[in-house]
Amino acid sequence: MTATWRASAWILVGAALILALSLGIRHGFGLFLAPMSAEFGWGREVFAFAIALQNLIWGLSQPFTGALADRFGASRVVLVGGVLYAAGLVLMGLADSPWSLSLSAGLLIGIGLSGTSFSVLLGVVGRAVPAEKRSMAMGIASAAGSFGQFAMLPGTLGLLGWLGWSAALLALGALVALIVPLVGMLRDRPLPLLGHEQTLREALQEAAGHSGFWLLALGFFVCGFQVVFIGVHLPAYLVDQHLPAQAGTTVLALVGLFNIFGTYIAGWLGGRMSKPRLLTALYLARALVIAGFFLAPLNVWSAYAFGIAMGLLWLSTVPLTNGTVATLFGVRNLSMLGGIVFLFHQLGAFLGGWLGGYLYDRTGSYDLVWQIAIFLSVVAAALNWPVREQPVARLQAEVSTA
Repeated sequence: MTATWRASAWILVGAALILALSLGIRHGFGLFLAPMSAEFGWGREVFAFAIALQNLIWGLSQPFTGALADRFGASRVVLVGGVLYAAGLVLMGLADSPWSLSLSAGLLIGIGLSGTSFSVLLGVVGRAVPAEKRSMAMGIASAAGSFGQFAMLPGTLGLLGWLGWSAALLALGALVALIVPLVGMLRDRPLPLLGHEQTLREALQEAAGHSGFWLLALGFFVCGFQVVFIGVHLPAYLVDQHLPAQAGTTVLALVGLFNIFGTYIAGWLGGRMSKPRLLTALYLARALVIAGFFLAPLNVWSAYAFGIAMGLLWLSTVPLTNGTVATLFGVRNLSMLGGIVFLFHQLGAFLGGWLGGYLYDRTGSYDLVWQIAIFLSVVAAALNWPVREQPVARLQAEVSTA
């Protein structure tokens, strides 16, 4: 029992460190919007489109990397993802055209993130811990990604000031390469066969016929829209409102810091309360926080308060959404099914990232996008409310015959 606990803890630590690196660096991409756009004379839509493409590629490739991790173990998937992520950062640092920016920041980093982020690594964690500890473990791993955001944003800003945007990206590429040796901590293996193994097609058909699966996916679309719009465009928005450039970095760092607590608390509550009802409450809280930020007079302190409040709600959706998928369908195909749900998150992320730049370039304002974000929060709350945490008939039959 002690050996099993140590193995699970070792896997959890490895997954947490990889998430901290992968997501921590990714959350700082918004800091490169202004310097790259200024040097090459691009409008904000060029950079915004590349990051939006990154999120779209990430989402489209996630079900496939998830399926590979479920069938053959996650270590190889994370290894390849880490290499592509590092290569994408190096090429992004050398980019000098919209095409090369989209290839590096969009395609390569997008695929790399699909192998080094939530769906694959939370699948590893979900298989490594008992069911009663799963939500908490996922919350801890998700919180590590938030700590990476908090720790890496000031570091990224420092690299930008010291080295300039190009060399800063090369340095970040070297840092992401540390994922390669960390893969050895995962030791993930496919679950042993117990009787009839559910095929990939059967797993997809089972999920496709379950209304709760689609409601979770549509709700997660809203999460992606909000976090990428805010992460990419908030620093520029605050500068437009005559706040110092440092304010945007501080707000995003506060988001990362308080998200550590938010994701941990969400994981803890998810083991004790209905996760879909918690998601409903979370999205309603987001609507109130975003509306308050958008409508109230803006100053440095109100921006910091927004960062704290959004941080508590930022990635809290992740352990709750993935935990619900695990409850409904089990953990054998969790990385793949979680990847499909995450695809909807990334479709929302693409829209939020691109639409922010598109509407700003045409209207000179982000006001309409803030209003859309508020409305979508209410929609997501309504979508999650009817989801019920009841395992599918297949799992109930397995329990009854065990």
